[in-house]
Amino acid sequence: MFTESDLELFQQKGISPEQVEQQLKRFATGFPYLKIHDVARTGHGITVLTPEQEQQAIERWHKYLADGGEVCKFVPASGAASRMFKALFEFVDSDATLPAEGSPVAALIADIHKFAFFADLDQACHHLYGAGIDALIAEGRAKDVVAALIKPEGLNYGGLPKGLLKFHSYPEGNRTPVEEQLVEGAQTAANSTGTVNLHFTVSGAHRALFEKKLAEAIPAIEKARGVKFNVSLSEQKSSTDTVAANPDGTPFVEDGRMLFRPGGHGALIRNLNDMEQAVVFIKNIDNVVPDSRREATIKYKEIIAGYLMELHDKIENYLADLAAGNYTRGYLQDMLRFLQKKLGIHDRRVDGMNDTELAVYIHEKLCRPLRVCGMVRNEGEPGGGPFIAYNPDGSASPQILESTQIDPANADYARMLQGATHFNPVDLVCYIKDRHGKKFDLPKFVDPDTGFISSKSSHGKELRAMELPGLWNGAMSDWNTAFVEVPIDTFNPVKTVNDLLRPAHQQ
Repeated sequence: MFTESDLELFQQKGISPEQVEQQLKRFATGFPYLKIHDVARTGHGITVLTPEQEQQAIERWHKYLADGGEVCKFVPASGAASRMFKALFEFVDSDATLPAEGSPVAALIADIHKFAFFADLDQACHHLYGAGIDALIAEGRAKDVVAALIKPEGLNYGGLPKGLLKFHSYPEGNRTPVEEQLVEGAQTAANSTGTVNLHFTVSGAHRALFEKKLAEAIPAIEKARGVKFNVSLSEQKSSTDTVAANPDGTPFVEDGRMLFRPGGHGALIRNLNDMEQAVVFIKNIDNVVPDSRREATIKYKEIIAGYLMELHDKIENYLADLAAGNYTRGYLQDMLRFLQKKLGIHDRRVDGMNDTELAVYIHEKLCRPLRVCGMVRNEGEPGGGPFIAYNPDGSASPQILESTQIDPANADYARMLQGATHFNPVDLVCYIKDRHGKKFDLPKFVDPDTGFISSKSSHGKELRAMELPGLWNGAMSDWNTAFVEVPIDTFNPVKTVNDLLRPAHQQ
């Protein structure tokens, strides 16, 4: 089926022919929709901590750090900013000379002075056109200003990764999301020696730019915050690329070679698997705020991390007692209640199990990676949602699902979606080592049936692309999960450039 050239390509990528065959079969069979038990909500899958419980969690987190606990911030940062500027590209490529009244471009031009990149853009305009922004706008040359922002001959913001754009204004120098992530890490994840471990996943094309920005930013932030940064970078592994297909499911060939595409953020489970620290925070690169608006973020980072440690404490004790045979029927029932109430795991099979079977079952359920996921009230922002979904073994547990994983023809599921009260802001903290301090092999806990297929194009030709199970979706399907409500103040993503005009991004 495959040519010698194909096999050489597979070898270069670290992908076996069997994997490619399996992926091509997926284009024929598709991915199944998930079977859902219920939508998660307050008191039913989502925990709302009392002020006293929040304080206990904060104290537990501080104790973990004081005792020498190891922690890292893991930030996916390879995404390009091009989607932020979709409306701007459409305007620049159109025949219009002025932006339409009420359009996103008109809003950007009206408030152009409020953006942290204003001074850089003004300088670029002087270089390109011999005039500054205000003069150009007065002359009706808004299109030139927009082009200077997004095009390669100007600031090239349309071609850079989102993490390297100037988001926030400060008297001492404006900051990119990378710099804001560094500062946030200094405030929430410094260990007992004052070291802050951060890891950014980046694209190979932009790695040198990230290294340059980090080299510039780290010394000043270390001095200001009294910490020491240990920052590492990684790229999505080529072995996680997926083959592209023609509409009929046959391999898509371009320039005489089968085309492979990045497998989506789910591929990053292998990068996460390389982390050495037991506790890992995960957060999107663009969900950052200036110093003056970070109080809620710091507080609830500590709360979900402390709650993680409280759950981990209980799990370690249970696993130690199970390993030692130190349990009674009543104690096993206590463990089952913990599984149900704290980890949201429900399974009718346990009703017929004897003590030995129950002990084995509980041990198998508890000996897994653990995550606590912050969930915010649904106020119309885009994002996946918290559900209770069925697993291949028949149990049901908390899962973060995207709409593509839910059967749109199922009326019950449609009602669940309409009644959803919370959504996922990608605010996770994870414990990825077992009770003996050995790292879990995270790819073993991925549900391979939770990927999806989408329609794309390459050089004008239609193709079908496959995305691996999402990092916080199917890639963590077999983890133990707890959902905790966090305030909307902790969620301030930048999906379009004009989101930077929101109060949360202005000092």
